[in-house]
Amino acid sequence: MLPYELPGGCRIRLVEENDVDELYRVVDANRAYLAEWLPWAGESRLETAVEFVQRAHAQAEANNGFQANIVDGDGAIVGFIGFHGIDWANRATGIGYWLAEDRQGRGTMTEAVRALTTHAFTVWGLNRVEIRVAVGNERSAAVPERLCFVREGVLRQVERHADGFKDNVVYSMLANEWR
Repeated sequence: MLPYELPGGCRIRLVEENDVDELYRVVDANRAYLAEWLPWAGESRLETAVEFVQRAHAQAEANNGFQANIVDGDGAIVGFIGFHGIDWANRATGIGYWLAEDRQGRGTMTEAVRALTTHAFTVWGLNRVEIRVAVGNERSAAVPERLCFVREGVLRQVERHADGFKDNVVYSMLANEWR
């Protein structure tokens, strides 16, 4: 599947060992925006990026999904998308994603989520894909809504952030619903 070309000139490619510095720089440049919605972003350091890349490689080697960068036409990292892991017994997975604030509003993430959802259903034969979005994160919630994921409900105080706990909206798509 990867690399995968997205409409608009971006592509999805697996996270590589030599991405650490650039990945950290993109997170650092978007820290204020990302930390509002992603608990790891506020505390992210270069060592955090190193550990993330190591975990990403171990995840892929264990056949438990993969982590990927979204890169622009010049190859610069502008975002991220990946699977939270695969529950093979229940044929289910979750997708997480983020995009640099100045790269939003172009349909890039919608197409990236479409690509990973299609991969989960057609290549891996999974039955369910889930996306969780912090309540209030309208831009992130627009992605599963645009792709007709079903809004199942709200998990109360499920995600710990520096300022307390956030609720998450759960969206899902089933294989027999995917078009």
